[in-house]
Amino acid sequence: MMNEPSSQGGVHRIRFDVDFEQAPLLLIWEVTRSCELACVHCRAEAIHRRHPRELSTEEGKKLIEDVRDIGTPLIIFTGGDPLQRDDLEELIAHAKAVGLRAGTIPATTARLTRERLVSLQKAGVDQMALSLDGPTAEQHDAFRQVPGSFAKAMQGAAWMRELGIPLQVNTVFGSWNADDVDAMVALVEQLGIVFWEVFFLVPTGRGAALRCCSAAQCEFLFKKLDEVSRRAPFVVKITEGQHYRRYLAQRPEKKGKPRGHMPKVAVNAGRGFCFVDHTGEINPSGFLPIPCGNVRNESLAQVYRNHPVFHALRDPDQLKGKCGRCDYRIVCGGGSRARAHALTGDMFAPEPFCAYKPPLPAMT
Repeated sequence: MMNEPSSQGGVHRIRFDVDFEQAPLLLIWEVTRSCELACVHCRAEAIHRRHPRELSTEEGKKLIEDVRDIGTPLIIFTGGDPLQRDDLEELIAHAKAVGLRAGTIPATTARLTRERLVSLQKAGVDQMALSLDGPTAEQHDAFRQVPGSFAKAMQGAAWMRELGIPLQVNTVFGSWNADDVDAMVALVEQLGIVFWEVFFLVPTGRGAALRCCSAAQCEFLFKKLDEVSRRAPFVVKITEGQHYRRYLAQRPEKKGKPRGHMPKVAVNAGRGFCFVDHTGEINPSGFLPIPCGNVRNESLAQVYRNHPVFHALRDPDQLKGKCGRCDYRIVCGGGSRARAHALTGDMFAPEPFCAYKPPLPAMT
């Protein structure tokens, strides 16, 4: 997710007037799966070489135009490492030319140079994200499994500040680092960011061997992140922790308002969100990899609007168990559908790590 920074360093509201039945608020395109890192949580099981069936430049431009035509305002170029594609600037420039906001998430490898950042800035990139998953070099590098990746992220952040490129930091939380949240907050607060995107682990790909935050850890992090969002000069966005919206709805009113704005309903896999992989497969989410068509031979609009999987993911009556009877199910969308699927094989199973216990149905 991205917000538009103002000349005063503030944040304007992005377009949230998107009908999620008709279009996603944002589309993530995995431009390549090639990456030199081997991050322990990676959903993609990234590889060191480019796939021969990656979408070509021209196919990518057609996808970008389809994103514009469906009414989606925002496209994110991700990977793998999107810097592995020499045409990344051309793709970003095309997205800007057709009226989209465009962001990218480079890996912290030798490809991340000041010269490449200047090139991306000239192409028109609106925002760039760097991943930081530990407050120290030792913790972060162990997670990314490449020595020096923390130092490279710090260097990249410094270059972005120097160049005036709006900087986003992405952080994954699981059971192993939930207690490090205060140290992570202290780190991101000194980086001059405009956006902190906090991911709650979905155990897919390499991440299947990791432990998610428990329900109690989720509540602990929700409290911490809510507090940060009310004082920090940047937006705090929660990804795959949709039950944070239930937490906000339940908490007593506090002073101050979170920076940024939320859609009226939760963005979730297939509902306000769509993912296209490196070979063109259309999925509800990168964390919920259920191919529903391919952009090479099917309409993005038709798949998003009409495919039975996408339809079902937007229907709260499909939710099962406690999520199906929960009074907050519209507010939070039933929690992470991707995590439910990853842990149970059922994308409509209850959010596994929500602490709230809705009332049982009345006996008749």
